[in-house]
Amino acid sequence: MTRVLRVSATGYYAWRSRPASAHAQADAALLRRIRTIHAGSHGTYGAPRVHAELQAEGTAIARKRVARLMRQAGLRGVSRRRFPTTTRREPTHRPAIDLVARVFTAPAPNLLWVADITYVPTAAGFLFLAVVFDAWSRRIVGWAMANDLRTQLVLDALDMAVATRKPADVVHHSDQGSQYTSLAFGMRCQQAGVRPSTGSVGDAYDNALAEAFFATLECELLDRRRFRSQAAARMAVFHFIKGFYNPTRRHSALGYLSPIEFEARTILMKD
Repeated sequence: MTRVLRVSATGYYAWRSRPASAHAQADAALLRRIRTIHAGSHGTYGAPRVHAELQAEGTAIARKRVARLMRQAGLRGVSRRRFPTTTRREPTHRPAIDLVARVFTAPAPNLLWVADITYVPTAAGFLFLAVVFDAWSRRIVGWAMANDLRTQLVLDALDMAVATRKPADVVHHSDQGSQYTSLAFGMRCQQAGVRPSTGSVGDAYDNALAEAFFATLECELLDRRRFRSQAAARMAVFHFIKGFYNPTRRHSALGYLSPIEFEARTILMKD
């Protein structure tokens, strides 16, 4: 082997017994932490979010180094592959006017909520999920799950949001699905002091913020799991929202902070 490689035997044994360089040892220690962060994100984080997590821990490191180590270790994030979808309202229902005009930002909490419905496939049939989240912090403030698409699904999600946030004058924006244009939903909004808003028919971009969340849900959870029962799907969605998305998942739109961390830090800075 030494003849083929054109090296001396003493040189080979010296190389084999030589300890790893300080840089290689640092890379190995860093990779161990990267693996832990990647596993903690359920295998969803790519280099940008892993880098943000390391920075939050006080580790000063270049993003390119994180990307190199992840690439060498075969660690990858997941990417969105969802196409926009909308639901149709009933002809007899009267939609609210559009109070948002595709401006999905807010300077403070409880000024703009965005809502929508999606489905979770299971071996026992579809489970439907309705969510309400604050456009200011991207935090899910209300959600509900059911095995049907009755209006009660969106009423339950709205009730949770109102109970937890107690808004004074919030805009609730959705598509023109029949649940959101129903008389029952309009009455509940009026009782709670919520101003309903709907986008145009057949245009998912009028509710793009909600579509973005569902793309994340599909990419980071639904595409990677198969549920035998609706109970298992309910538990997985609950843990995704309550245990990962709201408190932990880092959002590029929030400076790579989680929704709860963004809210806490912003309020602390104002104080």
